[in-house]
Amino acid sequence: MKAEKMEKLVAEVIEKLGKLKHADLAADLSWCWVSFQNDQNPVGVIEKASQALAAFKGAREKNAKSVSKKLVEDLEKALA
Repeated sequence: MKAEKMEKLVAEVIEKLGKLKHADLAADLSWCWVSFQNDQNPVGVIEKASQALAAFKGAREKNAKSVSKKLVEDLEKALA
């Protein structure tokens, strides 16, 4: 995981998850991000961000305009 890229993206990802009615996943990702900032252990962030990516891809399959292609690509790059 690229922490610098994730830091720029995490707020946008959490906001988009909320709009897509994935409030639980948004809360989990938010918690994991704060935890990562404290202990530098990226396991939870990677897991929850990967789930968010899957949710975004599923939403794009149903409606391509629901999640921007750029957000999906940026999240993939941050997780790489």
